[in-house]
Amino acid sequence: MRTGSEPATARSALRARFWLSVWGLVWAIFGTAVFALVGRPGWAAACGALWLVATVDMTMILRHIRQGPHYQPGRDVPPYQPVDPTYPRPSSRPYTRPHRPRHP
Repeated sequence: MRTGSEPATARSALRARFWLSVWGLVWAIFGTAVFALVGRPGWAAACGALWLVATVDMTMILRHIRQGPHYQPGRDVPPYQPVDPTYPRPSSRPYTRPHRPRHP
């Protein structure tokens, strides 16, 4: 059941994102060096831009890791607001648009 509170209760695997960022950073550095040595400046620039993006991503991930854990609900707290049994349920009929006469 979705209630719209999913962004507030979402969790991120920061360590997995960190290692994927390291993997991308290694390949971007390797690509930049190889393409620069081979004489392909366009590809070297593209890999350099990717290197910059991976570096910024890694610094943001490390910043989030160093901030420490924020409030996260425990395992006994459901990720949604429980349904209030006294609240009337919506009708099971699908919504249909009202009939509007067409102009001739």
